[in-house]
Amino acid sequence: MRSSVKTSLAANDNLKDDLTRRTREVWQPRLGRDLSREDARQIAENMTGFFSVLAEWSRAELPSPANDTGTPNASENGEARHDR
Repeated sequence: MRSSVKTSLAANDNLKDDLTRRTREVWQPRLGRDLSREDARQIAENMTGFFSVLAEWSRAELPSPANDTGTPNASENGEARHDR
């Protein structure tokens, strides 16, 4: 395994550890009990999923432009437009 891959994996582990630590700090007082690392991981995963659903619903409710024909424009399908 190359050094940059090891560094990337270590950084990812540090982020997970920070998220777990912070999740425990926030949720333990609210729940009134000690949380295991697994409890904190599940809470973080559930909160991430919850806000992902909210963001998806929000995007779905955005009005589409009045001139939207529902077909992709040239830049979306990789084709160049040559209007003159």
